[in-house]
Amino acid sequence: MTASIRDLRPGDLSAVESVVRVRRAALPFMISTVEGVAFELSCAHPASHHRILVAETPGGEVVGTAETGIAHDSPQPGQGYVNAYVDPARRGLGAGLLLLRAAEEHLAARGAVDAYAWVLDEPAHRAFAERRGYRPGRSAHFLRLDLAAAAPPALPQPLPAGVELRPGSAFAADPRPLFEADAGTTADEPGDVAAAFDDYEDWLAHRWNSPCLDKELTTVVLVDGEVAAFTLARTDGATRYASGMTGTLRAFRGRGLARLAKTASLHRARAAGYTEAFTGNDAGNAPMLAVNKWLGYEICATETRYTKKLTKRRTKELETA
Repeated sequence: MTASIRDLRPGDLSAVESVVRVRRAALPFMISTVEGVAFELSCAHPASHHRILVAETPGGEVVGTAETGIAHDSPQPGQGYVNAYVDPARRGLGAGLLLLRAAEEHLAARGAVDAYAWVLDEPAHRAFAERRGYRPGRSAHFLRLDLAAAAPPALPQPLPAGVELRPGSAFAADPRPLFEADAGTTADEPGDVAAAFDDYEDWLAHRWNSPCLDKELTTVVLVDGEVAAFTLARTDGATRYASGMTGTLRAFRGRGLARLAKTASLHRARAAGYTEAFTGNDAGNAPMLAVNKWLGYEICATETRYTKKLTKRRTKELETA
């Protein structure tokens, strides 16, 4: 029995639920919800050519999924991404290979010259990627914190002079200061594909308005009334919390403000009933790894960033996809 590949269709609730199930099974360290996948599908930037593919058995069971598209916010053109996930209980049907081929064809047809993929640092996953022409690069860790077991370290009392903590919801009327902070710190993030956040409306539509972003748990540090640091909080609305991005603007670094933001957000998350917290770090980002270790996080998995040069391929079917 083999699988076939098709696009996830808007309004196909059963398939959306299956995509969430597969993502959670294959990569349980990430936040995935029905609302989030539906949002991802319907609100992607047109220039990203974003697609969510599903691999189905002849009986209609979704056994794998992939997200693929163009990094439209990168100043370097032709950078594509593909992340494929197969239900661990349904491997051996060829779904991973079919998903990867379909994604690469889509990227090549849209002018991509490089395909980037995150691959779990496990022998079978690495071998699969390398047999198909992907080459390893930098690594990143997933970290987990058991919020049910113990509270995070206490917040300093009182806060340093001039320092205030605000929830993200305090910026609901005008989130532009958070956009500017996010743009400024994202530019300094380690990565293979540079990102330039210069489109406020796009940031509002795809980051600020994401149903997975919890604006009450998102925490902002102000210094003398100016945004200095922040942590964006993503949740599944039930028990799982994740740091979506944590950053400190250059002028305020070295003062422990990122740690302060993360600590305050974790306390709020625990008070709200969340029992598991996840975050991710580039393996070379020693300062943030130290912050997360101080908070009690432990590494639970590692991914490697793989890349492959694509050959331009166009067929009548691809051009109309």
